[in-house]
Amino acid sequence: PPNPNSQAGAPAALPTSPPTSPPTSPPTSPGQLLARLAELGIAHDTHRHAPVFTVEEAKRLRGELPGSHIKNLFLRNKKGRMWLVVLDEDRQVDLGRLADRLGAGRFSFGSPERLMAHLGVLPGAVTPLSLINDRATAVQPVIDARILRTGPVNCHPLTNDMTTAIAPGDLMRFIEACGHKPEIVDFDAG
Repeated sequence: PPNPNSQAGAPAALPTSPPTSPPTSPPTSPGQLLARLAELGIAHDTHRHAPVFTVEEAKRLRGELPGSHIKNLFLRNKKGRMWLVVLDEDRQVDLGRLADRLGAGRFSFGSPERLMAHLGVLPGAVTPLSLINDRATAVQPVIDARILRTGPVNCHPLTNDMTTAIAPGDLMRFIEACGHKPEIVDFDAG
């Protein structure tokens, strides 16, 4: 039956309940992140540098910084599920095979808006440490086992003009303290 509150020819009323969306609190700052690491008793070493946007830029700039260096892929599927895939910087990955392995269907890259809404960072600053901003735990972290076999893990502390080194076990502890259960994938096992 027609809606008695609508006028003839007028568009249907929009729902009054707000759409489901991520929390609107501001993202964590790099200083707040480093303070949280300290609260958790996680040792870290942070270096400032010029902003880097690619693995190649980071390799040229970092010099002899020891440990694992990573690249991060923010992915989603058609259903809106999201993953943060943390890989060794030199790892080549077939996204179709990875999607099959994770039961994701088909992957596409998350938009910059989705990235900011869920992880609170801009493209070029994607990092496993950004999971601190995913308070709804909507993003599934996937960690390359290779980066856990050497130490420390070098990652951006929410901005691409710094690098923070932290022990692999401490990175996992931090991710879990953010409410996430990371999936570890051994790409070298085939």
